Amino acid sequence: MIVDKTYDIIVVGAGHAGCEAAAAAATMGAKTLLVTMNLQTLGQMSCNPAMGGIAKGQIIREIDALGGLSGIISDKSAIQFRMLNRSKGPAMWSPRVQSDRVLFSTYWRQELESISNLDFYQEMVVGLLVKKNKMIGIKTILDIEIKSKAVILTNGTFLNGLIHIGQQQFGGGRAGEKAAKGLTAVLNELGFENGRMKTGTPPRVDGRSLDYQKMEEQQGDNNPSKFSFLPCTSALTQQKSCHITYTDQTVHDELEKGFSQSPMFNGSIKSIGPRYCPSIEDKIHRFRDKTRHQLFIEPEGWQTVEVYVNGFSTSLPQEVQRAALRKVKGFESVKFFRPGYAIEYDYFPPTQLNHTLETKLIQNLYFAGQINGTTGYEEAAAQGLMAGINATLKIKEQEPLILRRDQAYIGVLIDDLILKGTKEPYRMFTSRAEYRTLLRQDNADLRLTGIGHHIGLASDERMQLTESKEKKSKQVIDFLNKTSFDIDVANEILTKKGDPTLHQSDKYTKLLSRPNIQGSDLMNINQIELFCLLNNINQEMFQQAEIQIKYGGYIEKEKNNAKKFQSLEKHKIPQSIDYTLFSSLSNEAKEKLSAIRPQTLAQASRISGVNPTDISVLMVHLAK
Repeated sequence: MIVDKTYDIIVVGAGHAGCEAAAAAATMGAKTLLVTMNLQTLGQMSCNPAMGGIAKGQIIREIDALGGLSGIISDKSAIQFRMLNRSKGPAMWSPRVQSDRVLFSTYWRQELESISNLDFYQEMVVGLLVKKNKMIGIKTILDIEIKSKAVILTNGTFLNGLIHIGQQQFGGGRAGEKAAKGLTAVLNELGFENGRMKTGTPPRVDGRSLDYQKMEEQQGDNNPSKFSFLPCTSALTQQKSCHITYTDQTVHDELEKGFSQSPMFNGSIKSIGPRYCPSIEDKIHRFRDKTRHQLFIEPEGWQTVEVYVNGFSTSLPQEVQRAALRKVKGFESVKFFRPGYAIEYDYFPPTQLNHTLETKLIQNLYFAGQINGTTGYEEAAAQGLMAGINATLKIKEQEPLILRRDQAYIGVLIDDLILKGTKEPYRMFTSRAEYRTLLRQDNADLRLTGIGHHIGLASDERMQLTESKEKKSKQVIDFLNKTSFDIDVANEILTKKGDPTLHQSDKYTKLLSRPNIQGSDLMNINQIELFCLLNNINQEMFQQAEIQIKYGGYIEKEKNNAKKFQSLEKHKIPQSIDYTLFSSLSNEAKEKLSAIRPQTLAQASRISGVNPTDISVLMVHLAK
């Protein structure tokens, strides 16, 4: 046997979900095997070379706070950092990095190989070993059986993957890699339902053939931050610029010439693609009133001329892609590295899972990532992390970790998937979170590091840093609440900001509560500068205090709303309940409740099609 015969946990697939799942399980003490078809593409960025963004950046910081690795990897491989939505309130601030694609994969492998009880094996998994509806291992294409206590499937776009370029079709999980065959049929035989989804990717081009003078330059932040809360990574001191250009009507006309050969329009592709990341041909077809569409020109790394054309995802024939792209400003002489393509793949509706990401049909079998119908590296990584955590906790016979919607975007993501399902690739947005003032990127460590430390994933160092940040932020708040400002110093700041001046002194909290006054305006005042120096308070701690002061009212309101809703979480619903016997329930409610089988009234209330009257009926029944 070329690998050990038995493991605690086997993770199938080494994309973002698989890497986080394997790292979490092994770090928490489970003997773990990571099986993938190609170890050379471990942690591969299959689509855009970037991490984070709106809501996704919050997820990466949450993964980091819990003790996951995506934040550290993103920092180490970053070539540009931007904090998005700075003009809005802190609940909307979202960190994002452009990444070096090669370094990202390299650092993932280095981090995983440093975990002592994590093994690796390169082969295709084609079967699952099940005994009495419980996972006991996997079977590979070479007919090797490997036993385990739990299995986590993170197959990405590889399950029966089919690539489309114009009228050409060929099997593949992504460009240059074969599809995974056999596993869907095995899961179907076990009783799982599957569907088909579609995603796409744009052309990669030679940056030397582009005229950047005709484009808008998009630089990184002047004072860049980073993802990880740990000091083992540092902010960028050098950054690469991205660029922006636009399509126009001549580009659209050129693309339309190929619509008859487009697999999207000729019936070759029957599955649904991501609503929020449509192909360029879909944009033109659906938004005919738009005369142009924005394209982001993103470098693939420090040491390469390869460029990712974000916003030009397409499955049109190669010659149509090339002709149309050459009409874009700056792309007149463009040379292709490879064309864009669409890919269809199998997924399994996530309503077949529990909130732990364990399947309802088979014990100790977990699904994470695009197999659950999501899109995006960040969503996949978050699911992988939670599957790895919960699989490990279960084999240790410990309580599962289920994050609430008021605790994390990760909680919102998983709750949405389990209770609502998805008929199109799911993507996280800030608007999906009803408690987004609580779920900010700046306080992910304060929300989650204690949880990560308790389960044995977040290190002692993380916990100490979090406790110090919380303590010192409170010190700042106390100081600003008690200390009065010098009227002349305050008015000098207000005059520079164009704010009305004051006639008498007051506490610093009053000054900081003004919308135009930032914490950075106060940190240069001698009195505050000395306080920070003597108490070893950094900018991050001061900013945390600033947010608590400025938005304290909104934060408390959301906390109170969350507490009221948590009362419904205490009402457990017996899993043996027969909803068809309830004459007062709507037919849709009976159908949805029977299929999803929520565990609490709160979960039931979030199911699409279950209305407040249905919840009242259930509440009366449970009271009896």
